[in-house]
Amino acid sequence: QLQASGGGLVQAGGSLRLSCAASGRTFSGSDMGWFRQAPGKEREFVAAITWLGDTSYYADSVKGRFTISRDNAEKTVYLQMNSLRPEDTAIYYCARARTNWARSAYAYDYWGQGTLVTVSS
Repeated sequence: QLQASGGGLVQAGGSLRLSCAASGRTFSGSDMGWFRQAPGKEREFVAAITWLGDTSYYADSVKGRFTISRDNAEKTVYLQMNSLRPEDTAIYYCARARTNWARSAYAYDYWGQGTLVTVSS
């Protein structure tokens, strides 16, 4: 199972740090990703990180502002979000890649319940 947390209300320009805690065997050896879904929009890729944490990938819209990281000992993935914008408002989901990371949600088989991020202007 995956449990996402850390969402909340923040002003534009502010920061939030999301966490995704894994339990069981959901985490070991797996690439992990963050997605988001805004009201009335499709779920979109935000960031992903390989199992070893040596490579990360970002959507163009968040590159340079968001940082994905992981602590394998704690079975936790993080998403540090800086310089937040109103258009970042969405429910953020963490997910485990079925095999390798990808930008498509279909590549992920386990999903957290989501955490709401609201950025006010």
